[in-house]
Amino acid sequence: MPLIGYARVSTEDQTPLPQSEALKTAGCVEIFEEHASGGNRARPVLARVLERVSKGDTLVVVRIDRLARSLSHLLEVIERLEAKGAFFRSIQDPIDTASPQGKFTLQVLGAAAEFERALIRERTKAGLASARSKGRVGGNPGLRAKDPAALRKVRLARQDGYIERLNETAQDWVPHVRRLRPDLAWEDVLRIINGPLPEARRWTQSRLLRAVKAYVRDGFLPNEVLGSARRRETDDRLPAIVAAIKGADPEMTLQAICTRLEAMRERTPRGRTSWQPSSVKMLLERAERLGMI
Repeated sequence: MPLIGYARVSTEDQTPLPQSEALKTAGCVEIFEEHASGGNRARPVLARVLERVSKGDTLVVVRIDRLARSLSHLLEVIERLEAKGAFFRSIQDPIDTASPQGKFTLQVLGAAAEFERALIRERTKAGLASARSKGRVGGNPGLRAKDPAALRKVRLARQDGYIERLNETAQDWVPHVRRLRPDLAWEDVLRIINGPLPEARRWTQSRLLRAVKAYVRDGFLPNEVLGSARRRETDDRLPAIVAAIKGADPEMTLQAICTRLEAMRERTPRGRTSWQPSSVKMLLERAERLGMI
């Protein structure tokens, strides 16, 4: 199984060389290096790695904290890998999802995370019940009085909270929207985004549009992405989709593109559900002639 290494350091004055050497010793055929904070989930190199990984591959890190700083993020990444038929291994930690022991460790971590969430919920309920028994009413006094300043403050806080939640998933959709809109219709962009994602994390069109509008409003995406989709001839649609998938990962194989198109439930030019590399190659050649690549 191909081993793909990921090395991360937090600052530019740090070097990922020791990690890369350890990954090379472990047998990694490709190693991706990134300078980014572990608390930032929207890491472009990590996004490219997760896009690059295919069925049977194993993503390898030296330590878990090089990949994720929180248990929820770690489980989220492993869920994405499992959805693609790939595995995860940490050299210095007892996690290797290709082995029964590694899967057991992962299940224990997942149970611990759920237990922690349950404890937080119970403590919150107990605190609210205690406050009510002492005659204290929860909530913001300014909101109860409908004070305009308080209402504005809460509205801005909600907007900030929404943007923070979007930032956690930005690596899934922002690169695609930036690259594909308005060349492709929203339906096609949505299918390309959802292709590699597990069912629980897939987007609806209305949710995606709301996220894009929020990013445009705050200047994270250009206004052009909300423009009307350019009209295309019917036979240009498939070449455009295949070119978009290839553009996200130029190293992607023809077979991997076939797998992605099948996950998107995209039919071949002849209406079949099963794709062949020869069909993808033909569409890529057409896309190149049309200037899409």
